[in-house]
Amino acid sequence: MANDASRSGTFKIGGEITVNRLGFGAMRITGPGIWDEPQDRPEAVRTLKRLPELGVNFIDTADSYGPETSENLICEALYPYKQLLIATKGGLVRTGPDNWVPLARPEYLRQCVALSLRRLKVERIDLWQLHRIDPKTPREEQFGVIQEMQKQGLIRHVGLSEVSVKEIEAARKFFPVATVQNRYNLIDRSSEEVLDYCAKHTIGFIPWYPLAAGELAKPGAVLDSVARKLNATPSQIALAWVLKRSPVMLPIPGTGKVKHLEENVAAVSIMLSDEDFHALDEAGRNASKQAA
Repeated sequence: MANDASRSGTFKIGGEITVNRLGFGAMRITGPGIWDEPQDRPEAVRTLKRLPELGVNFIDTADSYGPETSENLICEALYPYKQLLIATKGGLVRTGPDNWVPLARPEYLRQCVALSLRRLKVERIDLWQLHRIDPKTPREEQFGVIQEMQKQGLIRHVGLSEVSVKEIEAARKFFPVATVQNRYNLIDRSSEEVLDYCAKHTIGFIPWYPLAAGELAKPGAVLDSVARKLNATPSQIALAWVLKRSPVMLPIPGTGKVKHLEENVAAVSIMLSDEDFHALDEAGRNASKQAA
């Protein structure tokens, strides 16, 4: 099949679990504000069921998406997860639409894992990620309970989200860090140092919000020009650039619609030339500096 996520290449999570590099972020299968049920529930379920057909075998979710809604829908649509890696996260509390509060006290993280196990109907979470380091709780306590849950077999591999290189190194004293999920895209390059660190240590880098392009997508701008030349959408070019940026890159564009999912997967067929890649890279770095 021309548009199959396997064309994005593969990566081994924790050196063990092979996934196709183009994954799926399951945040958008919830309602507005990432709250409650999706407005079109049947379409959200159809979107999830379409993933394996398109070769997408890495799905990223979190207990806070809904909250609970995303995990429940994934279980409904895809359980049992044949050759699928369902990664989830914990450590954020929801108080309403678009509200996110870090909470990573040890007892709460244990609760997060226990309830995710129940909702996903699994005995072990193959990739569990700390959604945020809680600034109100000593990070050693957070890392320590994660280490314990890994030793107990509740978690197979551990990931972190929105962290610095120093924080990754602090966590690695407690457990191997399999993945890092930071915001990263063509025009937001604030995690460049973290990405390079991950590449050096073969840590999967999961960029969230990977399709953002800002001013570069305007008519006549470099992204628009490359998209027109390759008969693609600006979002597809932005995603193709992210994939080409590093072999440890695991982008997870999300949507609740089958059409948008198919458009995103079609980006794996785009072969950016080195010239186009570097032109986009330079324009993106300049845009990132201006925004900083």
